[in-house]
Amino acid sequence: MGTTERTETASSSTEEVDWETKLRYFLNSDFVRSSPYWGIPFLIMGIAVYGGIGFNLSISLTDAKGLTPPDYSNLDFEMYRQALTSDAFMQAAQNNFVLLVVFTTVCLLLGLFLAVLLDHGIRYKDKIQTIYLLPMSLSFVVTAQMWLWMFNQQNGLLNIIVTAFGFEPINWIGNPSIALGSVIFALIWQFSGYTMVVYLAGLQSLPDDQFEAARVDGASTVKTYLRIIIPQLKEASVSAAVILMVFALKAFTFLYALTGRYRPPNGTDILATLMVRQAFKYGKWAYSAAIATYLLLLALGVIAPYLYYQYKQGSL
Repeated sequence: MGTTERTETASSSTEEVDWETKLRYFLNSDFVRSSPYWGIPFLIMGIAVYGGIGFNLSISLTDAKGLTPPDYSNLDFEMYRQALTSDAFMQAAQNNFVLLVVFTTVCLLLGLFLAVLLDHGIRYKDKIQTIYLLPMSLSFVVTAQMWLWMFNQQNGLLNIIVTAFGFEPINWIGNPSIALGSVIFALIWQFSGYTMVVYLAGLQSLPDDQFEAARVDGASTVKTYLRIIIPQLKEASVSAAVILMVFALKAFTFLYALTGRYRPPNGTDILATLMVRQAFKYGKWAYSAAIATYLLLLALGVIAPYLYYQYKQGSL
């Protein structure tokens, strides 16, 4: 019996030593020793970002309007139900989906085409690269004001070109059937240079041996790019697509700058503009918070698969 007690005592002593060793190792780790440097920014970000998300979620479960403080005694999902049954919400969601898909797809294809041309060594390569990359340096406000002049029905550059061919001037922004397409065209003009640079960096990182081997096998330049080079740009395509889709979800600044008010041109209302309009024009804070939550879920739907892909690739 005494031997058993001594064995148990020794075992517990060993566990205490192991625990003390692990604790000492943790306290001396780089993670803890560097905490004074990253801890404060991490705390501020946690309060500002995740605290804001939590506060928005809590407001969306109430019926807060105007300057009246939210009543947290009766929480429900009524605002989410109202959003899903609202024609304005569904139309804005549809416009958002079209903007996201068309804008992202065309930017990727156009950027890839330009990158292949530049990688192939066309004339005036540096000048073309600068011209297409320059719009990316402009803000949404500057881009919107420039295209607002371009789309002007009386003296806009596009209508000057249209009338030169004998056609009637087109109301690019005022016509609901083509307004969204006009907005997407302007955004593609601004962001196609970004995808061009991403693809060009990917192309230039590939070894030249692949091109030489393809030439030896008798493959044409088009087949070399389609069957050998472009399939290796998958990671560049994924990362560029995620950035473009996030920009498409937050295109509020561009649409607001087109008119200077919360309601964008007819046919171009998206979830972001609907959210801001419901909050700051009509004072429906709870309803606006519910729309913001839906936007957050859409953003997570874009980013989460990308993070999972990066994790499977061993990049995280």
